[in-house]
Amino acid sequence: MLNPRLDRLTDYPFQRLRDLLDPLAPPKGLDPIAMTIGEPRHPFPGFVHELLAAHGAELGRYPNVRGTEPLLAAIAGWLGRRYRLPDGMIDAGRMIAPLNGSKEGLYMAAQVVVPPPVNGHAPLVAMPNPFYQVYYGAAVMAGAEPLFLPARAETGFLPDLDRLDETTLSRLAALYICTPGNPQGTVADAAYLGRLIDLARAHDFALIVDECYAEIYDREPPTGILEVCATRGGDLTNVLAFHSLSKRSSLPGLRSGFAVGDPKIVSAFIRLRDYGGAPSSLPTYAAAAALWNDEAHVVENRARYVAKIDLAESILGNRFGFYRPPGGFFLWLDVGDGEVAARRLWQEAALRVLPGAYLSRDGADGNPGQAYIRVALVDAPPLLRDGLGRIADIL
Repeated sequence: MLNPRLDRLTDYPFQRLRDLLDPLAPPKGLDPIAMTIGEPRHPFPGFVHELLAAHGAELGRYPNVRGTEPLLAAIAGWLGRRYRLPDGMIDAGRMIAPLNGSKEGLYMAAQVVVPPPVNGHAPLVAMPNPFYQVYYGAAVMAGAEPLFLPARAETGFLPDLDRLDETTLSRLAALYICTPGNPQGTVADAAYLGRLIDLARAHDFALIVDECYAEIYDREPPTGILEVCATRGGDLTNVLAFHSLSKRSSLPGLRSGFAVGDPKIVSAFIRLRDYGGAPSSLPTYAAAAALWNDEAHVVENRARYVAKIDLAESILGNRFGFYRPPGGFFLWLDVGDGEVAARRLWQEAALRVLPGAYLSRDGADGNPGQAYIRVALVDAPPLLRDGLGRIADIL
C-alpha cells in the first residue's frame, strides 16, 4: 500500500549523523556544541511580532496559494532592486508563486516539470554533488533518475558542464543548482549561469535555481539568474528561481519564500499547489511583505556573518583547506576523512559536525564530500570561538 519510491529515500544526513555519534560517549567536563544544522540564530526585526499580532484575526480565514497583492508587490520590488531588473520585467501575478518556505517549493517543482518515461527510460534530474537532499527526494518521488554532477575543488565546487553529453542532455527534465552553494559557499558567475540558461533552452529542461543564500555573502552580492536573464532581454523561459526569508531574515520558523520565473512553469506550479500546497497564513503574508520591503535588518544580518567568517579565519588560518566562502554561512573543511574527523571531534571534544559524505553520493570517481566536514557558523561568537578552537586543537 506504500509508494515503492519511498524505499529509494535513504536516511536524511542528520539521522545518519545520529546513527554515527549517538553510540559514542563525549568527554566529561565539556559542554556539547552542535555545528551541524544551518539554522539561523540571529535576531529578527521586532516589527514581525507586531504585524503577526495586528493581523491575528486573519487566522480565521483561508489563505490563497497565490498570496496577496501587497506581498507580490513587495517581492517584485525587492527582485527589481536586488538584481537591477528593468521596470516591468517581473509580472508579479504571472511570474511569482509564494511558498510555505523554499524547501516545499523546491520539492514540488520536480512534480511539475518531470514528464513520464519515454521508451522505458525515466527522465533525468541533475543536481550538484554534494547537494541539498531535497533535490534528490524531489527527483525520486517524481519518478526521475537522479543524476549527480561532481562539484569538486578543481572545478570551483561547481558541476563541470562539459561532462553533460548530448544523450544525457536529451533525457534531462530538470537541473538543480544552488548559488551560493550549500555546503561549499560557491557563487556561480554570470557566464556560468548564462551557459546553464542556454543548455536549458536548447534541450528544453527546467533550470531550477536555489538562491536562498543570496543575501548572505562575504564581499560581493552574488549574481542572480534573473540578473542574467535581464541581460538577455528579460526572457525567463525554462527558468525557475527560489528565495526564502529563512536565511535572509533569520526567520526559518516563519515558513515563507517564493518561486519566480517562466510564467508557464509558475502557472502549472500554482495549479498543483491549489491541490496539494500548504499556503502560509495571512498574518505571515503581511509580515513577509514588510520583510521584503526592509533592507536595514538584512545589512545587519550579513555583517554578523562576515564577522563570523573573520573569526573562523583567525582561528583556522590556512589549515584544512580553509577559504572564505563567497556566500552562505558554512565552512567546507578538508580533514582527510569526514566521518573519522566527526567521530574524533565528538569523542574528544564534544563537538558535532556533519561529514561531507552525508551530503554527497558515491560516483565513478569516488565521493566528492568524503574528505570534508561541514561546519555551520550560526551560533553566537563566543560559542563559535570555542567550537572552532576545538576543531583546531583536535584535528
